[in-house]
Amino acid sequence: MVEAENTPEKDGSRVSEPLENQPSDPQSMLDEQKKALADLNGQFLRLAADFENFRRRTARERESITALANERFAVDLLEVVDNLERALKSDDAHLREGIVQIQQLLASQLERHGVIPIESLKKQFSPAEHEAIAHVPSDETAGTVIDEVARGYRMHDKVIRHAKVAVSKGNENSEV
Repeated sequence: MVEAENTPEKDGSRVSEPLENQPSDPQSMLDEQKKALADLNGQFLRLAADFENFRRRTARERESITALANERFAVDLLEVVDNLERALKSDDAHLREGIVQIQQLLASQLERHGVIPIESLKKQFSPAEHEAIAHVPSDETAGTVIDEVARGYRMHDKVIRHAKVAVSKGNENSEV
């Protein structure tokens, strides 16, 4: 009996075929190899097309998710815009009260979206959270934030805007 030889199947697995079932002349073997190559090439092309379709679909889904998140954020901010318009129509006596309420509403909307302010005053200066715009003498220890010109914000533990602060350089009149 002739020994079996492993041959590849279309799905990549191998099966044993007796050698007597295989063609013996070189031309038919070449034709078989060309057919197998064409099958594998077809599989490759289908797989490449499937991958390209997958890549395009996930890119569209990612864009859709981003657009939806931006839309939700915009809808929340429209409530703040409505209140600002109402405040502008009100009399001067209630204007400050209205603006304070709008600021609180805006802060709560931002917080709902993960945007929280960075508390800076009386804290030690940190380049990861602060941007020093001035060094001024004061009674506070050197390196302490003594004034906040623009508040910094964090979104989900990432600083999205550094606080612009004035930092104490200590009391220049004290003896060291």
